[in-house]
Amino acid sequence: MTFHRFLCFLVLFVFFSSNISATQDPFEDLNRKIWALNESLDDNFAKPTAEIYTNITPDFIEKGITNFFRNINELDNTANQLLQGKPMNAMNDLTRFIINTSVGLLGFIDVASKMGLERHDEDFGQTLGFWGVSKGPFLMIPLFGPSTPRSLAGRSVSSVLSGTFAIEETDVRIGVTALDALETRARYLEVETLIVGDRYSFIRDSYMQYLDFESSDGENLSDDFVDDMDDFLLD
Repeated sequence: MTFHRFLCFLVLFVFFSSNISATQDPFEDLNRKIWALNESLDDNFAKPTAEIYTNITPDFIEKGITNFFRNINELDNTANQLLQGKPMNAMNDLTRFIINTSVGLLGFIDVASKMGLERHDEDFGQTLGFWGVSKGPFLMIPLFGPSTPRSLAGRSVSSVLSGTFAIEETDVRIGVTALDALETRARYLEVETLIVGDRYSFIRDSYMQYLDFESSDGENLSDDFVDDMDDFLLD
């Protein structure tokens, strides 16, 4: 799952959802313990680092780094568009990758969007949902956060389809992965104040709703506000 879409959905969850009952969470006791561990690690390491990164990094460099990782994900997008029977979207995403990698300086500049090529977000977890595979119970994974059995399976396949998998040098691959995590955490700073009530329940419920939203290609929730918030989170 691409994390910026989840952040966008968190905002939508605040505006459009109320009295949503807890989703299936048979492992809640264990999940909450893992959540507490993740929160501790975040408060002491990830969040302070992300705040420093945001404070010292010029906006145009931040945006360039965001564009770079979005460009890497175009390979995953392309493969999953094909697996979902969407050849035109796959061609669109592959063309975006070719243009942004070349003219856009390895993706640091999103030239393709300026040319009218729409950006999509697809992963193998969404593909499994498209094929009718149930998402299963909610899981909280150490370090990685919210997930489900379907999302875990999808993550393993998408990690192979991503551009970082092709990096042969281990230290370079680890560095790129760490920067990706830092960039993602920095974007999370923009909307985390919108999380209300019990943080664990809020994240769980919105994440499970988000999976349904993505698996149906947003057919269950359509509004211009979605696109507006996507732009806000990615600019």
